[in-house]
Amino acid sequence: MATAAQAFGDEALSAFELEFSHPDGRRRLPLGKAWSVPFEVADPVREFRWVKGGKSFPGWYYAVTTAGHVGYESWLERDRLILMDRDREVVGIAAQPFWLRWDDGHKGRRHAPDYFVRLVDGRARVVDVRSADRMDERTEESFEATRRACEAVGWQFEWVGTPDPVFMANVRWLARYRRARSGRPASVASALIDVFNEPMGTWAGAELVGDRLQVLPVLFHLLWSGRLDADLESELLDSESLVWAAGRSV
Repeated sequence: MATAAQAFGDEALSAFELEFSHPDGRRRLPLGKAWSVPFEVADPVREFRWVKGGKSFPGWYYAVTTAGHVGYESWLERDRLILMDRDREVVGIAAQPFWLRWDDGHKGRRHAPDYFVRLVDGRARVVDVRSADRMDERTEESFEATRRACEAVGWQFEWVGTPDPVFMANVRWLARYRRARSGRPASVASALIDVFNEPMGTWAGAELVGDRLQVLPVLFHLLWSGRLDADLESELLDSESLVWAAGRSV
């Protein structure tokens, strides 16, 4: 196998290999022959294990984007999953879909990216999640190799770290209302969009539509789905947070 130092352009198609799960068993193919596999529906190449006393917090998150569960190995990965699930450009997400294998000139290396994402326009994105304070030389080398492999086949590569804490806290709250059932009945959703055509506070607008306890879940679903907007970055959502119809300038 060619060394990673040679892994640019067409040479990368053979310098890197992908190992992935297949209905017929594990497969291992050169990047140039495996890039068209629909990895957004691939099974993870390794298990998500919880070890008592361990530092990781693995689990499964139900993504409305895929109508199924997607794995994560840390709270940071879970937060990134939530953000991708809310991203309207994302239509498919798979966790640890393959092992990327290469030779660094001294020995064989491998890395399982955290996520493979399919975008609405058909493009692919590979996402690795790691906070900046946990980056080390070996991780940087793995991410750089992954970036080169992605560039060779036209995939996007993203290294993402810790999101803004206020924004993430707000999106976590809205994620509780991500399922379609929270947006019903449709008549309440339609009334909320009409009411918030003029920006106003959360509770004030909800009370114009009906019983606040029944209306607020629908309102939060509309904020999750982007049909209503609010400032999610400056402060935590509360009863007086300004809400407005999507697309309206405030």
